[in-house]
Parts: sequence; C-alpha cells; structure tokens
Amino acid sequence: MPSDLNIDALRDSALSAIGAAESLDALEAARVAHTGRRSAIVEILSGIGKLAPEERGPTGKAANAARKAIEAALDERHTRLEAAAMGDQLLEDRTDVTLPGDPFPVGALHLLTQVRTEIEDVFLGLGYRIADGPEIEDGYHNFTALNIPEAHPARSSSDTFYVAGHDDIALRPQTSPVQVRVMESGPPPVFIVSPGAVYRRDDVDATHSPMFHQLEGLAVDEGLTLSHLKGTLVHVARALLGDDVEYVVRPHFFPFTEPSIELYVRWMDRHGRGQWLELLGAGMVDPNVFASVGYDPERWTGFAFGMGIDRMAMVRYGLPDLRLLFENDLRFLEQFA
Repeated sequence: MPSDLNIDALRDSALSAIGAAESLDALEAARVAHTGRRSAIVEILSGIGKLAPEERGPTGKAANAARKAIEAALDERHTRLEAAAMGDQLLEDRTDVTLPGDPFPVGALHLLTQVRTEIEDVFLGLGYRIADGPEIEDGYHNFTALNIPEAHPARSSSDTFYVAGHDDIALRPQTSPVQVRVMESGPPPVFIVSPGAVYRRDDVDATHSPMFHQLEGLAVDEGLTLSHLKGTLVHVARALLGDDVEYVVRPHFFPFTEPSIELYVRWMDRHGRGQWLELLGAGMVDPNVFASVGYDPERWTGFAFGMGIDRMAMVRYGLPDLRLLFENDLRFLEQFA
C-alpha cells in the first residue's frame, strides 16, 4: 500500500519536473505524466476504495494535498512560460507601435445640408422662424391659393409630377404651399422661411434638376415695401457670398407676387466664362393671396422670395455642374467635409 513517504516522493518528483520545464510543450508533457489518467497520483486516488478502512483517510488526504500542490505549480509555471513566449514573439515580430492605426472614416454633413443650415442661420439672425410642410400637396395649396390660374403651364403634367390616379395631388413644385398653410394657421405678423425638396420636370442643363432644394421666405406686417425686400435679399446674398458679390435685380412676373423681381449673381461656368445666374425670385405678395387666407390686403403688406439652395452652393463654391451635388461621389463630397 502507498505510504505518505511515497506520496511525498511523487509530489517532489512532479514539482521538480514542472520547475525544469523550459517550454509550454515540456510543461504539458509534465502535466500528463504527473496528473494524467495514468499518473501515479491518479492511480493512488482511484485505489483508495481498495485500502483498509483505517488507511483510506490518511492516504486520500495526503494524495489530494499532493495533487493540489502539483496543479498549483502547473498553473504558476504555465503563466510564466506563456508570458515569456509572448515576450519572445513580440521581440521577433518587432511591431512598431508608433505607426498610425487603420483610418476610421468619420461622416460629415452633405454640402447641401451645410449650405441650407448657413442660409437658415442668416434668416434666424433676422428674426425669421423655420416652417415645414408636406412634399405631396393638393392643387389648392400648390396653385389656387397662390393665385396661379387654371391654364397656367405650371399646372400641366409636363411641368409638374402628379400622383398616379390623382389629378389634384402632386409633388410640390415649390415650398410656397408652406407659406399658405402658415398664414391659414394664424394672423400676422409672419416672418418665416421654409426649406425643403421640390420637384419639377426640368433637367435641361447643368443648372437644373428634376428634384432640387429650395428655401422660400415670407414676411407679412404693416408697412412692408419693396425696399424692405431688396434690402433683405442683398443682406442675405452678401452674408453668404461675400460683400463683393456682383448682383443685379431685374423685374419679372410671378402670379403670386406683384410687383415681382429676380436677383441674379455673377457665376463662372465650366468653361470659365462669367455669366449672370438667376439665384432667386421674389416680389410683394399679391392681394389675392392674402384674400385666399383671410388676411386684409388693405391693412397688411408683405413680400415673398424663393432661392435654390443647390444654386447657392454652386455660386458659393464655384461648382460647374449642379449634378455633382446628387451623384454622391465621395471624391467630390469629401472636399467639403
């Protein structure tokens, strides 16, 4: 029968082998030899039941103590050898930890969003508020309330995108319906801008697109005149394009304003030729529009304007083609991130 002396000798032999192991493979071999299924310690523990009753307790206690000592030595030696192996590997690889890591792409606002926010900030500074409305509108808010007659070309399906099966429901061709809805919701004074996407069957050249972004504004109060309108537009143009921006104001016609004007600014086309580019249309609100929303045109006056956010981006950043803003080519957009 095994004695405590034999168990102590087995323990000491195992600890010696573990301490002499110089690699993880050698340590694994020592583990198998001294704690594996066929090791002497395991055989002693397996044979406890065959011992005399008075020998079972002392033998089992001594064998378990020896096994725990061996396992603790194995764990400690494994930790040391593993750390040494990792250190050797780091020395062999010689990784330069000062090198920059893989770049992590950081998103940015689209150029049109940047320009829209800048325009909004200018008007917020003037005391305007931002208003929003639906992009799919009925004929009344798209046309009738804006004094656009039945025979006007804008009502034609060749100019406007109508919803299939609905002759009176269309994608809004301008954000003017927002002005109507704001006036319907409450009395003057009103000072709002309404940015958003609009839709027209118009893509004849590099300055047009069937979907583009517009920011319209409306001011209604007592005593507003065309001089207030011009002063507002010139202030906005200079705030966004610089004090030295070249501009010209020309008379025009819009059904919902009278008198009406257009503001043109100097723009360089793709061939490097300076041209006058229409930036926005504006005018004094037609009394018929006030009548349609219940405002007294004898008391209230106002002006409205609408500018293309996309065209503002073209002029501000010298872009030769409007379509660059919609193609989502990162090589182009990253220049403005």
